[in-house]
Amino acid sequence: MMSLYKYLTINERGQIFLLYHQGDSMRSIAQELKRSPSTISRELARNKDLSTYSPSAAQEKYTTNKAKCGRKYLLDNPELKTLVKKLFLTEQWSPEQIAHRIQLEESVFTLSFNTIYRAIYRGEFNEANLSYGNRGAVRKLRHKGRTRHTKNHTEKRGKIAITHTIHERPETANNRSTVGHWEADTVLGKTGKACLVTLTDRKTRFLLAQKVEKKISIHVSDSMINLLAGLPKRKRKSITPDRGKEF
Repeated sequence: MMSLYKYLTINERGQIFLLYHQGDSMRSIAQELKRSPSTISRELARNKDLSTYSPSAAQEKYTTNKAKCGRKYLLDNPELKTLVKKLFLTEQWSPEQIAHRIQLEESVFTLSFNTIYRAIYRGEFNEANLSYGNRGAVRKLRHKGRTRHTKNHTEKRGKIAITHTIHERPETANNRSTVGHWEADTVLGKTGKACLVTLTDRKTRFLLAQKVEKKISIHVSDSMINLLAGLPKRKRKSITPDRGKEF
């Protein structure tokens, strides 16, 4: 089985020049370079417009033609780039919305949202007169440049590991048959400021609440102790909080 085709190097082109001009046949040149005769034939044919075969001119021609090959970078088109930049910076559309809108309008362009994301992260939409900190237009993304996750990703930051699951809760708490099983929660105010700690009895829906200066575990636990301290033991059977770190 033949290996993948490799393009001629400048050194090989130099050998072709020497052997061809000393009168060697294409087959013998091919044998010397360990190439197929058709490769040598194509190389000479594609450069027949030159007055004489020149390795450097052939290499330069190859490099120029190669640069024209392949799929063009879509955002090199100034009209498309201006449209995407306007929708992203001014209209504050997400890359997904921009890509889908271009597709729905049956544009001559087919642009993926990943292409737009890559352009944003490369800084192609940064503007000198706008301040987004040291991250440029990335700050205009709705997730502020934070890592995007897959649809099935489970966020673990800010949550405690489960040591006792809700299935261990007494059946009397599940069916709300007795008083003394409490659900704990916090009601937030301004971020980083005071919050309300609440305890709700599952059977009676009786509410205990206390304001704490900050939603951190030491304040929240002290508040829960204070709220329950005045109750008789028969009314303090279990507490079910959520998985926030304050609990």
